[in-house]
Amino acid sequence: MKGQDYYIPAAAMAIALVFKLPALRNNWRDPLLRSVCVLLTLAGAVFTFAAPPTIDAVNEWTGIPNFSAPLVYCLMTAFSASCLVLMFNWRGGPAEEIRATSRRWISGYATVVVAIMVLFALGDAPEQRLRDFDTFYANTPYIRVMIAAYLLAHNVAAMTMVAMCWRWSLQVRGWLRGGLVIIVAGYAFSLTYDATKMSAVVARWLGHNLDDLSTYVAPPLASAGALISAVGFVLPLVCQRTSDSWQTWSTYRRLGTLWHEVQSTAPAGTPGVRMSWWSPAEIRVIQRESDIHDGFLRLGPCFDRRHRDAAYEEALAHGADEETARAVADAAMVAAAVRTSAADPEGTAAEDPGEGERVLIMADGPRDLVRISHALRHSPVVAATRRRATTADG
Repeated sequence: MKGQDYYIPAAAMAIALVFKLPALRNNWRDPLLRSVCVLLTLAGAVFTFAAPPTIDAVNEWTGIPNFSAPLVYCLMTAFSASCLVLMFNWRGGPAEEIRATSRRWISGYATVVVAIMVLFALGDAPEQRLRDFDTFYANTPYIRVMIAAYLLAHNVAAMTMVAMCWRWSLQVRGWLRGGLVIIVAGYAFSLTYDATKMSAVVARWLGHNLDDLSTYVAPPLASAGALISAVGFVLPLVCQRTSDSWQTWSTYRRLGTLWHEVQSTAPAGTPGVRMSWWSPAEIRVIQRESDIHDGFLRLGPCFDRRHRDAAYEEALAHGADEETARAVADAAMVAAAVRTSAADPEGTAAEDPGEGERVLIMADGPRDLVRISHALRHSPVVAATRRRATTADG
């Protein structure tokens, strides 16, 4: 593999990390978000430092032949640990249990990192090898143990991730399941990487030569596995957030009909809350809900249960279900109240006790308000109630 085969995935990891940094800055205490950022950082570092041009530059800069080998092994080991920690935070559960499990895995893999550096220091690897370090030094004292340690640690992490993600994928749906299946596919490549590396190293131990497996077959498998796994981790989080944002903006837009209807009764000169263009969609929805409820309070004296009951019965007669009929009934009462308020801005008609029992709308969150808004725009029952109210008030 050439340098760009490593640097392009590293750049992709860096771009993904840049997009996650604003969220991390605003919510840096979130362990899941921290785990994602650590994983992306380590994935990018593995790709960067495993590239042959970087290996040569690091060895030259440190003045230690093959110093890049334990450095890359340590980064791969840390990346394996970060994947496990992210998975435990992602799956959820009692916070203390997650922290304890994460600490155990971090401690175990930190021990492997220290062992790699100590074994490299004790061993003797004077001849620089950019592509075939594992097989060239497979029989060198201490170095052979270092190579076996990082491969074993990587293999344990890969098998754990495959088992954990596959079991979890059978219990969930949607983007999460898709991400877990992608992670399983990525770690299948990682397990194949481990198999080829171990085969080449064991062949050296037994006096045979399968160096091509380690030199030419394993690196593309490792790159593919790391990249696919990182995509599997990031994709559900990004897509779920995008989906949530889309749903929020959709709610804001669908509340528009009801909002415009009740805002038409606001006294002239009433100051509105100005929202900046960068205001989050969640804040816009909350403000629009607040405006609608304020409008209900203004229209309260004009609400007439007779309009709602008649519209409710009519909606049921047209085949609407209970939930839709209630929304149509509330929308009809709002439409009639708006016409009454417009025809009698002083509120004198509303004070007539003969108007019927006055009521309030008790909408349970934005979902009910969206149903009322939809009925206000599309229901023929509401349109008929509006016409009758306009005629009566006229």
